[in-house]
Amino acid sequence: MATIKDIAELADVSTATVSRILSNDPSLSVSNDTRKRVMEIVNDLNYKPTRKKSEKFDRWPETHHIGLLLTNTEEDEVNDPYFMSLRMGVERTCEQYGMNIASVLTVGNRDLSGGALRSLDGLIVIGTVDSKELKDNYYENNNIVFVDYAPPGNEFDVVISDLETATYQILEHLFELGHQNISYLGGRLFVKGIDKGGIYEKEDVRKSIFENVMKEKGLYKHENVLIGEWGPNGGYMLMKELINKGQLPSAVVVASDPMALGAFRALHEAGVKVPEEVSIFSFDNIDAAAYLNPALSTVKIHSFEMGKTAVKLLSDRLKGRDLPLKVVLPTELVFRESVSRKKD
Repeated sequence: MATIKDIAELADVSTATVSRILSNDPSLSVSNDTRKRVMEIVNDLNYKPTRKKSEKFDRWPETHHIGLLLTNTEEDEVNDPYFMSLRMGVERTCEQYGMNIASVLTVGNRDLSGGALRSLDGLIVIGTVDSKELKDNYYENNNIVFVDYAPPGNEFDVVISDLETATYQILEHLFELGHQNISYLGGRLFVKGIDKGGIYEKEDVRKSIFENVMKEKGLYKHENVLIGEWGPNGGYMLMKELINKGQLPSAVVVASDPMALGAFRALHEAGVKVPEEVSIFSFDNIDAAAYLNPALSTVKIHSFEMGKTAVKLLSDRLKGRDLPLKVVLPTELVFRESVSRKKD
């Protein structure tokens, strides 16, 4: 059986450093490369911590070693704080529930079909990962929680936000303000495979609800729905495309705040005033939204709470719950100056 001393020798660090990394000691100052090297050796050796006895208890509470599987890179997290907030919610809650994040894995950046998932007590998946392919590679247990994506079927725990209701509420608000010619700017969502390299596109619920509502009211225009890249550059390019079509709509629903930042830039360059000529309503409520000029109306998504909830669900699974649960967190509309009544 592997020991901390074995790990320390292979990683070329002290046993104290290994112990503090395994216990997720927040005061430990080591490089990410060192931490990663140690955890890879832990996984390769299939190390399991020994259970100590005390005078009053038979054993200390067990620490579960879990994996965090991401579909977004660090660059994606920088460009869209939403994903960073999801991850922070997970990381800051794990210690409270006796969980150690033994591996942080990014889809597409390494081979996930072999030892990378081995020996983990459970997984938290942030993003759209093919659930069947994941189970083909991680079949030890059903301790898997998906965050920000509900895979087909009812096999896994899921934490998502109620984007469907939020989209209805945005459109209802815009209709009440007299807007009928409304556009939608969004990005593409892909379900990613972890080892076969295959991906397929998934419909965004925001786009689906937008199109359904506009069609029901007889207001739908195909040319008013533009899909491109996520992020500020994507929003900038899509808004420029919309401007170049001529006859701008009186309101635009944007699928994320970072995209809205780029859209604002394009409107500013074209001399189009917000909200006097075009109202903008977005999603996420990132910090920068309140500091735009004018401040951005947006949907507050409780992303940090989504991460926390995922940890709680995984903790219940580790305690023996078999029934999969789906948690849908409510959203809130944040009304600011980027939306106004349609001018006659």
